Amino acid sequence: MIKVKRIDHVAIAVSDRDGACGALGQLFGLDAGAREHVAAQKTDVAFLHPAAASEAAIELIAPAGNEGLQRFLDKRGPGLHHICFEVEDLPAALASLKAAGVRLLDDVPRPGARGHQVAFLHPASTGGVLFELCAIASPHGAKA
Repeated sequence: MIKVKRIDHVAIAVSDRDGACGALGQLFGLDAGAREHVAAQKTDVAFLHPAAASEAAIELIAPAGNEGLQRFLDKRGPGLHHICFEVEDLPAALASLKAAGVRLLDDVPRPGARGHQVAFLHPASTGGVLFELCAIASPHGAKA
């Protein structure tokens, strides 16, 4: 199937990105990373990191025009939104999953937070859980 390198992040939907960042960061002793607006996804995001920077992060996502995320919050309130796996080769992973009959929300990678390329899998194919796949951008701008 595909090669998952690691869990990159777990995303939590929130109405107030900055308030949640401060509260959860303090509660769990997590370091706040950069906050950014992801225009391609119409979201405002912030990442919380454990002291060991190589560990998975918590991504706080708030709608900034993203109607689907706003509906999620209106229906369920703040909570777990998705899990993101870093993969070896994102286009190849998507092709492999599609060939295996997995429904994709994104047939091709698109821009995500932190300069990464991302794609989402439809929860109907993954036991009701929304999964994101990402390819980490290298420090020099090229995909890793």
